[in-house]
Amino acid sequence: MNKDLFQDISGRIVYEDNHLLAINKRINEPVQGDSSGDPALFDLMKEFIKQRDAKPGNVFLGLPHRLDRPTSGLVLMAKTDKALTRLGKLFKGRDVKKIYWAVVDKMPPSDKGVLEHYLWKNRSQNKSYAISKAKAEKKGAKLAKLSYSLIAATDNYYLLEIELETGRHHQIRAQLATVGCCVKGDLKYGARRSNPNGGIHLHARRLVLEHPVQRTTLDIKADPPQDVLWENFDHNIRH
Repeated sequence: MNKDLFQDISGRIVYEDNHLLAINKRINEPVQGDSSGDPALFDLMKEFIKQRDAKPGNVFLGLPHRLDRPTSGLVLMAKTDKALTRLGKLFKGRDVKKIYWAVVDKMPPSDKGVLEHYLWKNRSQNKSYAISKAKAEKKGAKLAKLSYSLIAATDNYYLLEIELETGRHHQIRAQLATVGCCVKGDLKYGARRSNPNGGIHLHARRLVLEHPVQRTTLDIKADPPQDVLWENFDHNIRH
């Protein structure tokens, strides 16, 4: 790992202790290896820890959750087997508060609300669709639920803060598109144009959970990527 990459990764770690590590994932950075062959964040983190801590053997690192490739934000990893096992139970049991920021091109139905849909995953398209409850059982669709609130706006875009109550495939992207609010840059779910960097304006902003070993409450945040739109929203939120 070269010096620049080492420094880049070091600067993106937002929380670390003996059991956990949280890093701010970049847009279009795969969390795990895929067919593109692009460097995966998980592998980079193992190599980073090996070099930084001068570990002679293999580095243990576990991945209890994922983010879509075009999405940015918090990825939490486990540095011990005990932490990984307990984190897996927390995520599976919906005991982790997951907050996202999404920039959308239209105003949602109201300033705040709850969205519930049955989502069916089309595996050949790698895309999820909202279908009726009557069709859900036949197709094996799953109930998806999230709450949202409008926290800032510009002349052309709206910033939503979203809390996931379920964790379905492309849930935020699919549910927002279903009510006519496309995430900026998300061509797969109806956005008018792509972003220059190929990513989308969906950011995993915050995780709140019980520490799997220490049993204290963790509240971890990651700033969105540096671009003009995110910076304009950040200014509006702070002022």
